[in-house]
This record gives sequence, structure tokens and C-alpha cells, in this order.
Amino acid sequence: MTTAEETQKDAPKVYTFRDEDIQRAHDLVGIYHAVTQREQFTRATPDVMRNFARSYGDDNPLFVDEEYGLDTRWGGQIAPPMINIALTRDLRADPVPKQQRRPSFRGIHVFVSGTTTDWYRPVYDGDTLYSFQGFSDVELKESEFAGRSLIVTRSHVQMNQRAEVVQVQKVITIHTERHESKKRNKYQAIEPASYTPEDIAKIDEIYAAEQRRGANTRYYEDVSVGESLGTMAKGPLTTTDMVVFHSGGYGFAPYTPSTARLTYKNRQRIAPFYIPNEQGIPDVAQRIHWDSDYARSIGLPAAYDYGMMRDCWLSHYLTDWMGDDAWLVSMSSQMRKFNYQGDTHTITGEVVGKRVDGDRHLVDVEFRGTSQRGEITCPATATIALPSREAGLVALPTPPKELEVVAAQMLARHGELRAAKRG
Repeated sequence: MTTAEETQKDAPKVYTFRDEDIQRAHDLVGIYHAVTQREQFTRATPDVMRNFARSYGDDNPLFVDEEYGLDTRWGGQIAPPMINIALTRDLRADPVPKQQRRPSFRGIHVFVSGTTTDWYRPVYDGDTLYSFQGFSDVELKESEFAGRSLIVTRSHVQMNQRAEVVQVQKVITIHTERHESKKRNKYQAIEPASYTPEDIAKIDEIYAAEQRRGANTRYYEDVSVGESLGTMAKGPLTTTDMVVFHSGGYGFAPYTPSTARLTYKNRQRIAPFYIPNEQGIPDVAQRIHWDSDYARSIGLPAAYDYGMMRDCWLSHYLTDWMGDDAWLVSMSSQMRKFNYQGDTHTITGEVVGKRVDGDRHLVDVEFRGTSQRGEITCPATATIALPSREAGLVALPTPPKELEVVAAQMLARHGELRAAKRG
């Protein structure tokens, strides 16, 4: 199919995959481009770091207290691991050649189904972050949920103002045709969750028992394979949770949901992103994360969270366990099930391995989020570097050299273009 088609004269357009978009995606594998659109925030500040951490329920003083970090090995407040989803400044770059522009996938729905992130350096107060990204894998397949689907893995590289690579995140996204997911109606049998006061009390017991390791150093020698990381609660999920998560900085680029005249301008830019609601008002397709009526209109029983929100939960679980002196080296997650409004998750995990890699003492972890239906919606693995009683403080990983070369080149070009504009 090469064009969007209309079912009848006055009906909304039905968008389908265009063959040229699919081919373009394949052609772009391995090509990096600067991220020229800013996120909600562009510079790390105590307020940005604190509000982002709190947006997913994390009150770790290392992330939220401006003074606490001064007495840690980091020498100051640092940002939570997933800060990349809320903090990026626009990077100046030469225009992308027409043949290398990303396909538009107009009117196509996108789901995040998994990520793998490697962390190399902390983000401090005053740091500015820039990004470049590219497709690393593209696969066309048939999906039980939505028929024809395109699975795209994007590599996002984030660097600071010194061209130092801070982290690399690979994001797996599933692109589906909205009309197909509605037609198949796979998830309509799922009943919304409801709770008695006794149910809420049981969840509250988990919250009350949660412990943060903090300044009580967890040493490599004291960890055993098979050891539990404890239990963390998240939920029940509400619209308020989604509003708070957005207020922390997530969910704005590249769609830039806005209001009033800015909404009008945005509709001129990306009209297919605005789907009329039950009152005939064009509203963002992104409202599927807080508007259950819209979610039901495309074949889902209720609004659902962001995959990145659960990544924040998973990283929160790890940083609570590992303590201030450790370093989260890598985390890989899968989003296998939706997390609907009203759902509650418990996160559990255990140590599955210990190893020494050069000067780093590493533990490997398997963990997962389980819903109140008993479904594991987000299985994950992670590697954590712990301080050693014998070897001392954690040594940070070294970023891939080829990415640091690209980072330096892109930041240098950014500076040249900025100077040219001033001149």
C-alpha cells in the first residue's frame, strides 16, 4: 500500500504503511543524525533532577537533595539514570540530505516494547545534554495485536557539553496501523481493576516496608547469588500518575503537545497526530495514555502507561537496592503487556551472577514487574558495579571510542554553526 485511503467521503482518514517509508527505514540503518529538537528541559539543575525523580515516585536524596550528594563519592547531586528522556538540548547541524530523512509514518501508532541502556558518566548540576541517534535495526512482521507491524530499533547517544558520552540507549518501537488494532479488538476481554480498602491497605504495606540502601555501602563481597533485591510497589496507576510524569519532563519531543494558539500551530505541522475526540475536538493521539475512551476506540480496554515510565520504575528499584556508592552499568527491559489505568505492579528480583571484569566488580540481576493479574509485564536484566572491600571505589565504564569520535565531531560542528549565526 502506497497511499492513505478513505473509507467514505466524510470519515476520518485511514492511514496505512507506505512502502517507501518502510524502505527508507531499512536504508537508514547505521546512519546517525543530530537531534535538533529539544526535550522539555535542556540543562540539569537541582529542580529538574528533583522533579524528574519525583515524577515516577523516587525520593532518593542523591537525586532530589541539593546538599546530600556533597558528602558522597560523587561530590554533588546527580541525576537519576533515566534523565535522558526528559533532558536534551537541540544540537545544531547541517540539513539532513533528503535521502537520509527519517520516514514520517504518518498516522501510524507507535509503542515502545523494550530498551537497553548503558550508562558511562553521571549528570551533574549545570550539565547540558545533547543527543544523536539512528536506526540500528528494522524488521517487518505480522503482529497478533495489530496485523502488519514494523519493529524499529533506534540507538540514542547522549553526550554532555564536553562531548563526553554519558549514555547509550537502544529503544525498540513497534509501529502499527491504528485501524487494524481497533478491528482485531484483542484486549477487550480484560476487566478494569477495582480495589477495596483492604486491597489498598495491602499495597500500602509494601510501600511501608520498602528500604533504600543509601549511604550504607553495599560491598561486592557481601552479595550472594540468589539474594533477593526485595519488593517495590508501583500503582494503582491513575491519570494523576501520568500528569505528574509529564510534569517531570517526559513526553513532549518530538510531538510537542501544547495548548491554545500553540496547539493550532502544532496541528498545522503534524495534522495526523491530532485525532478528533467524542466532541469533535482535534486532540493528540498521545492521549491514549490518559484518555480511556480514546484507548477503547482503537481496541484497548483502557488508557495505559508509557514503556519509559516502567523503565524509570525498574531503574528506581535498582538504585534503591545498590546504594549511593554503586553504579548502574546497564539495564535491558521488555514491555510484554500493557499496564492499564488501575493496574498495580510489584517489582521483585534477585542476583543471578557475580564476576570481576578488569577493575570492576559486577553483579548481574534478573528482575520483573508483575501486575495484580499475575502477569509479568516488564521482565528485565541489569548489571551493577559495586565497590569492593579490597579494590575500593567503583570504576566507571568506558564509552565506545567510535561513538566518542562522532560526539566530538557533532559538538564541534554545533559550535561552528552557532558561531556563524552570531557572526
